Amino acid sequence: MNEIYTPDEVAKLFKISKHTVYELIKRGDLRAFKVGNKMRIEQNEVNRYKQLMETAPALKPSADHSIRLAGSHDFLIEHLVKYAARHTQGLSIQPTYVGSLEGLMMLYRNSCDAAAIHLLDPSSKEYNIPFIKQLFVHEPLTVMRFASREQGFIVANGNPKNIKCFHDLTREDVIFVNRQKGSGTRYVIDYYLAEEGIDPQEINGYLNEEWTHSATASLVNGGKADVAFGIQSATENLQVDFIPVMKEQFDLVFRWTEQNHSSLKRLIDLLTDTAYKDSMQNKTGYDVSEFGTIIYEHK
Repeated sequence: MNEIYTPDEVAKLFKISKHTVYELIKRGDLRAFKVGNKMRIEQNEVNRYKQLMETAPALKPSADHSIRLAGSHDFLIEHLVKYAARHTQGLSIQPTYVGSLEGLMMLYRNSCDAAAIHLLDPSSKEYNIPFIKQLFVHEPLTVMRFASREQGFIVANGNPKNIKCFHDLTREDVIFVNRQKGSGTRYVIDYYLAEEGIDPQEINGYLNEEWTHSATASLVNGGKADVAFGIQSATENLQVDFIPVMKEQFDLVFRWTEQNHSSLKRLIDLLTDTAYKDSMQNKTGYDVSEFGTIIYEHK
């Protein structure tokens, strides 16, 4: 009998976090299927992956610089990973898209070298810095402004449901698709719902969670949802419309250690190189006028 597992069960089998399981699924290393909005993995696939790991050759020690980057999914981060692979000798970036909050917590636990975050503090209305100051007291940190991003409603072409505001999400004829808890976008969604006195239980689809902007936009594009809340760049090459709501700050947080100092220095040299800056221009939904600015530092 081919048993069916949840991501949590697979995580326990391999003694890894469930976020790692979702990352394996996203990369295509572990094949999964959906039942409603839930991921499931067949036992045959679990056995295949286990056998693959057992027979994989051990990695030899290398002088290459590898940087573990965790946090929010973003198309500029994808661009950075590809750019580093093409234009730098021995510098590789290993991304894990687990959401802004979990990315920052991984940095706090020293499980990564850098975090990509966009976390709105409801009290101060400030992005990122309040969360960083709460978590990191003694650790050497550098926070670099990466970009400002347009966030808004992603709707079907022509906006047939005439969605204009968050109150429209409570209508019976509207199906919403949400982002996962801990993502920066989920923070923004919940902030607006609280500000406008909207009970999440009134929203059809509030519990339907996806892990990337691409996934939510694709569901709207495929007619499986009427609206998502996400970044404008996710709508490129899709038959959907975008209704801007706000601009948010997307930043990179570097935690310095003796082990990663030279690697992070190489990454920052890459980021501040004129050729890389030029490669970021004219990206849909982004303002990179403040890119490279150091907005906070603790030594």
